[in-house]
This record gives sequence, C-alpha cells and structure tokens, in this order.
Amino acid sequence: MSVTREEVLEALSDVIDPDLKKDLVTLNMIKDLKIDGSKVNFTVELTTPACPLKEKIRSECEEAVLNIRDDLKVEINMSSSVTTLKNSVAMLPNVKNVIAIASGKGGVGKSTVTANIAVSLAKTGAKVGVIDADIFGPSMPTMFNCENEQPQVKKEGEKNYIIPLEQYGVKIISIGFLTPPDQAIVWRGPMASSALRQFFTDADWGELDYLLIDLPPGTSDIHLTLVQTVPVTGAVIVTTPQKVALADAIKGLAMFKQPQINVPVLGIVENMAYFTPEELPDNKYYIFGQHGGRKLAEKHEIPFLGEVPIVQSIRESGDSGYPAVLKGDVVADAFLGISQKLAQQVAIRNANFDKTKVVEVKS
Repeated sequence: MSVTREEVLEALSDVIDPDLKKDLVTLNMIKDLKIDGSKVNFTVELTTPACPLKEKIRSECEEAVLNIRDDLKVEINMSSSVTTLKNSVAMLPNVKNVIAIASGKGGVGKSTVTANIAVSLAKTGAKVGVIDADIFGPSMPTMFNCENEQPQVKKEGEKNYIIPLEQYGVKIISIGFLTPPDQAIVWRGPMASSALRQFFTDADWGELDYLLIDLPPGTSDIHLTLVQTVPVTGAVIVTTPQKVALADAIKGLAMFKQPQINVPVLGIVENMAYFTPEELPDNKYYIFGQHGGRKLAEKHEIPFLGEVPIVQSIRESGDSGYPAVLKGDVVADAFLGISQKLAQQVAIRNANFDKTKVVEVKS
C-alpha cells in the first residue's frame, strides 16, 4: 500500500528550517515530490548552496517520512536557490545580493577576507562576483593572481560593456586591471566615485547570487556612492581584536546604521584573532588581544561570523594570488565556516526584512 502525497507533505511540515523558523512545506522548499508504491522521492531546495545545516535537514526529512511507515524507501535530492530581495536591482537585474565588505581601519585584512569568502562561496556552487572598490589601493588583481590581465569589452547596441575577469570561479572587476600596476591613481573623490558607478553600469555581470564589494577603509565618498547607486543587501565588518581597530570598526557600524543609510549589518569577522605556529598547530597566542571582534558583535547584537588566525600561509596565499581557502587546511575551514554563516544571514535577512532602498544623501 503506497502513501499519499498529503501524508508525506504533512510529515514534512514537522521539519523546521533552523534559520527561517518555519516548516519546509510552508516555505515551499519541497519540490518534485514523487511517490511510486513504497518509494518516495523529492527535492529539498535550500536558500543557499553554502548551507551548513544541509545534512541535518536531509536527516530530519528522512526521519519524518519514515515515521509514516518504516518500510518506505526515501530518496532525497538536495538543491538550492539563493534568495534575493523582494525586488531585483534595476541596474543589476540578474544579481541577487550585493554585499559590502567594510572596515573602519586599514590593514585589518579586509581584502584577504573578501577574496576568501568569495572563493568559499564559489566552491559551494554559488555564482559570485567581486568589485574592488578600493580605487586608490586595489588588491584583487594580486589576490587573484591576475595583475597582468585586462578585461575584454563587448558592444551591445551603442554601448560598450566590460566583461569581468574570472578566476577560481569568481568574476572580478578592479581599477587595477585598467591602469598600469606601477602607476598611482591621483583622482579627486568624484572621479573615484564615477569609476565605481561604471563597475555597476558598464559591466556585464550576468547572473550572480552574491556580488561582494571590497570597500576601502574608513567612511568616504566611495561608501556613499555604493549605497546611492544600488540597494545593498547588507554589510560585513572586518576587524582585528585590538582596541584601535575596534574603535574604527564601531565607526563603520555607525555609518551603515545611520537612518538615511540603514543598511543591515550581516555580521562581524575577526581577522588575525590569534597566532598559531605551523610547528605547534594546537597552540593559540592572542597577540592582539582576545575576542575583541566577538565582544563587539555581542555588544551591538550583531551576528559573529567567525575568526581567522594569523598563519603564514595566509600571507603567502595573498602574495601568490592563490587564496588560502583553496589549500584545505585550518584556515580554509575558518573561511568556509564564515562564508556559510554569511550565506545564512543573507537568507534570514531576505526572509524577514524589506528591500534596502537606494540612499538619497544630500552633499
């Protein structure tokens, strides 16, 4: 005797998405349900391919169906469709989420974190792009080992579009691709802002789940240009544990929380959290202080996405243009965990809050 579709859906309605706090049936995450005698086959469509709870959800779904009858044969396929804001970005209709990666202070490793999060997300199967918005100190060409590359240009109608370079599964645009590497960029603020706008308006990004914006340090014209140009899904703040870095990180938080900007902060990443010698991998030395970023997140009631140790391989990876996350060690695990938590926060944000509006700031 076969089970009915209604029985299976009723059983699966007891499985709750841990992030969205609703059952999978209500969330319309159960797809392609097929029943053939005692065989039950269906797909669970997650909100991101980077979901860290994938196996937990699969196990709970199987258990729920077997609770109907323990002799059923259950086959579950796991897929994903990254969530987006309620309205797509008019300027970037095929880009689901724009995420700002910011820091109040320079030298905290923000570009390193951006590059490794991008590659981590791409490794899970997500479609990822990076805009190097640090016009005066671009890092992405070095981080991705493509300093000497130049993007192609294609023409559609009367307009030319830049085709982003692609490396390690990530699409990238940087001013570093368009100027000689040994030439300083001496521009006033409006020129730098214009260049950033062109990275949105004059580039063929195609379909992206996540477009990460590697912002310069501080709170400047570039930051205002970003929030005035596109609706930003949310921001990530990168800091190190010491007091001087945390003081500047607070300024970055305050900028995004200003009423006229009002960009949700998705979380804090603590970089250079502790030093671990290669020959003593189990030892941790908190040379810059302990848990400063975590305490900052707790104080401001913001998700703590994770901490990254000081390891020589990270510096070597940045210099060689081969992101540390590709090496499969403790650092790779750290960045993978951070990217999964970020993807979770994006899904939660999109499910519970309205679209971020383009900011209108009078100069």
